[in-house]
Amino acid sequence: MHADTERCVRAVQSKDSRFDGWFFTAVLTTGIYCRPSCPAVPPKPENMVFHPSAAACQQAGFRACKRCRPDTSPGSPEWNQRADLVARAMRLIADGLVDREGVPGLAAHLGYSTRQVERQLLAELGAGPLALARAQRAQTARLLVETTALPMAEIAFAAGFASIRTFNDTVREVFALSPSELRTRAAGRSGAPAAPAGTPGALSLRLPFRAPLTPDNLFGHLVATAVPGVEEWHGAAYRRTLRLPYGHGIVALTPGPEHIGCRLTLTDLRDLPVAISRCRRMLDLDADPVAVDAQLRADPLLAPLVDKAPGRRVPRTVDEDEFAVRAVLGQQVSTAAARTHAARLVTAHGTPVDDPEGGLTHLFPTARDLAALDPEALALPRSRRATLTTLVEGLAAGTLRLGAESDWAEARARLAALPGFGPWTVEVIAMRALGDPDAFLPTDLGVRRAAERLGLPSTPAALTARAAAWRPWRAYAVQHLWATDDHPINVLPG
Repeated sequence: MHADTERCVRAVQSKDSRFDGWFFTAVLTTGIYCRPSCPAVPPKPENMVFHPSAAACQQAGFRACKRCRPDTSPGSPEWNQRADLVARAMRLIADGLVDREGVPGLAAHLGYSTRQVERQLLAELGAGPLALARAQRAQTARLLVETTALPMAEIAFAAGFASIRTFNDTVREVFALSPSELRTRAAGRSGAPAAPAGTPGALSLRLPFRAPLTPDNLFGHLVATAVPGVEEWHGAAYRRTLRLPYGHGIVALTPGPEHIGCRLTLTDLRDLPVAISRCRRMLDLDADPVAVDAQLRADPLLAPLVDKAPGRRVPRTVDEDEFAVRAVLGQQVSTAAARTHAARLVTAHGTPVDDPEGGLTHLFPTARDLAALDPEALALPRSRRATLTTLVEGLAAGTLRLGAESDWAEARARLAALPGFGPWTVEVIAMRALGDPDAFLPTDLGVRRAAERLGLPSTPAALTARAAAWRPWRAYAVQHLWATDDHPINVLPG
């Protein structure tokens, strides 16, 4: 979008928050870059230059605006609605892969050469993988500086900087303030001191999103299908354990009208950006609800549903392998039965954790953990056992990949080739694990019943033909159809 100068100028002049994260405005006369909705007086059009990423602005020598804080805007919806090389690379960078494995590691996960990855990112985003990762480190550093009382040396380490000097230089260059000045400024804004260092690993922050957002099916689905010991609704928040690159964590997510409250307890603060990225992805917070709703509202039979609950999101996952296992356990059984099967696996094979603030007890077992289990010990039909063991063997061996680097078409084909994987299982994994916004479930009983009630075609073939007009947002149409049923997944817990 950043190449459409006239459209960008209109968005900036109208301070349109819908475009925050889509592009960034760099002001030639001040050397500052802003989000489109910056409350400051808009600059003259001839002084505006538009960039597709904060990293590109920083690489061009611009500093982040102290007023609108553009580095904290929601991420671009582009990276969650595409499956090409650039989108997959951006998802992996958000997951911290460059900091852990470098650019060669990023290229290896994507199956391309380092040169190809760098060339495509530069062409589309104006910044290479190192610059993009650096921008993310700067944002993490700012978050820790402003919301904790951690010593600056610990923050530099947690944010992924190689040295205190690099940390200080980057913060000054990006924000035009030293780390100490950032902390003082934040304390003055909030009127309260940062969280004390005596609560190790615990952080409270806000996750922004593009309005509108309807939270009932989003949190209702997560809570209604929660696996005991791994997930719970406690203290008006959805809580769950997280398996992370350097350790583990527990997150509590609270829906709000302007942001999602997020409390993270981490065993290693280096996992902070990864934990935030995965929580945002699970809650689909980088979606563009205006574009989604406009497309679905064009169908007169869907329009009343969209008008009733604008901004529905697709509940996703923090662990793609975990969700695939749970999808198999949920084949042709009730939600309660699927939770029971998953809880047994967790108790037998999950990693125990401590949770002083609630009732969480385990991390969900990895595919490697489950690959070693005895199929005869599973209280499942023989065919389901074969489906599950084949799945976890493929995940453990790496022949089946469902992570941020996965190609959606290839992953679908590999899943469909496994025994016991029909269209419903493949598509529900595509929707909630792979994150394909166009995944569709025409064979789902709830979808077919809702379609019939609305006067839509109810047979899978006819419904698929009608749903062509909903593309590329059919996964969101599924949420609206499911929401017509009286089911706990559609109700925000009290």
